[in-house]
Amino acid sequence: MKTVLLLSLLLCAASAAPAEEKAATEAAVMELKEDLAAGPGLVSEEGADPESRFNFCPSGWFNYNSRCFKFINKVLNWYNAEETCIRLGGHLATANGPQEYQVLQKMTQGAGQSQAWLGGFNLQGQWMWIDRQGFSFTSPPSYSSSSACLNLLSSTNWRSTNCFVQMRFICSINPFGC
Repeated sequence: MKTVLLLSLLLCAASAAPAEEKAATEAAVMELKEDLAAGPGLVSEEGADPESRFNFCPSGWFNYNSRCFKFINKVLNWYNAEETCIRLGGHLATANGPQEYQVLQKMTQGAGQSQAWLGGFNLQGQWMWIDRQGFSFTSPPSYSSSSACLNLLSSTNWRSTNCFVQMRFICSINPFGC
């Protein structure tokens, strides 16, 4: 089992970003961890899921709620962003609660951005997440069914946007299922 986990982690690390992007991401992650420990409304490590106390994420990825997140500073449409996340071993990020959404907002703000693609989409009038998680977290959204793809706004709630708009994005991986 340890060998399988080690091989999985090595495969994930092999597909990580170039060194200069890793350094910038690691600095943003350190700042985000400090904000999480002190920030209002965010979970500190004592209150976090016990598995999140151990960082099994590849270098440059941020560990939260047993998943790994990475802000990708590349401008792509929603479809190409999802393809990039798949190549990294995951999907566009999903928000499974208000605290997780706040974490994704902090990551976006830490990258100096005001919006980023998330893995939400509308199919025949039904909103769902690309990673097949239930779309149970409902914040007062600013989305409508007129556009099919969901993006995060760093200062407010998410909104629907035309899927061909180009913007940066957040990927998410499960470190144990990479």
